[in-house]
Amino acid sequence: MLTALETMDGAGLSFNRRAIAEWPGIWLLSAGDEFDIVGGGITILDSRTRNDDGNTAIAFTNGHITFRQSLLVRAEDAQRLATHDALTSDVRVGVLTGTTGEARLLQLTGLADGNGVLAAGTRVATGAGDVLADGSEGYTITAAATSPILQGRRHIYPPDGTMPQVIYLGDESGEVELLDALRNGDIDAIGRGAIGNTDAAQESDGAFAVTALDDAVEYGGFTVAAGDTELLALLNERIDFLTDHRRIGYAEWRADPTVFLQRAARWEQ
Repeated sequence: MLTALETMDGAGLSFNRRAIAEWPGIWLLSAGDEFDIVGGGITILDSRTRNDDGNTAIAFTNGHITFRQSLLVRAEDAQRLATHDALTSDVRVGVLTGTTGEARLLQLTGLADGNGVLAAGTRVATGAGDVLADGSEGYTITAAATSPILQGRRHIYPPDGTMPQVIYLGDESGEVELLDALRNGDIDAIGRGAIGNTDAAQESDGAFAVTALDDAVEYGGFTVAAGDTELLALLNERIDFLTDHRRIGYAEWRADPTVFLQRAARWEQ
């Protein structure tokens, strides 16, 4: 999509792409001096537009991709772990910290409520020791922020047998560490977006399968500084055209990687 944006007349867009190693708070980096635009599977959430002081720091472009959360499991476990309701305390689910995959897993399994507040009795192992949630807002995990006492979390132990354990991996090597752990049997599932899980299943030669597709739909976008309204408007107009107002997305690009370039060639000021 970035390449297609560069080819569209009238904008003069040119992108110098740089990798960002750490995920947590990645969306806020466009508010600084180093990056003008940040992207990479970032779900659009109003809570992510604000910095630690509660001030609006960034704005999201219009959505250009659709996400749904899911589980990636070993193929032989696909029937046993077909839904989130099947995740009991003997099941270990790997996640990446600070993602919608983590936040939505906690909600779907009852480990957290709709606001991200952990269920009373949930034990969280952190680098500083174990923490026991009491059901109050002081023990909250969302896709945008986490209570300070839960920073550095490594393992969540459920308050009862109807909820899974949650394992935190990937701080150093990202999703590769999660996939290796699933393959080796160190975890039983990975909670993350269906796109990434589907790609991993297709590349696994039948070793992995995707289950427990979430009913909730998320939209992903790029971020820019909150005050950069001109760039935001320019991007939104062109993103809407390239995606035909969300009618063209990941599935269409997967089937034909030139789909956005073809759309860009039809652009007229």
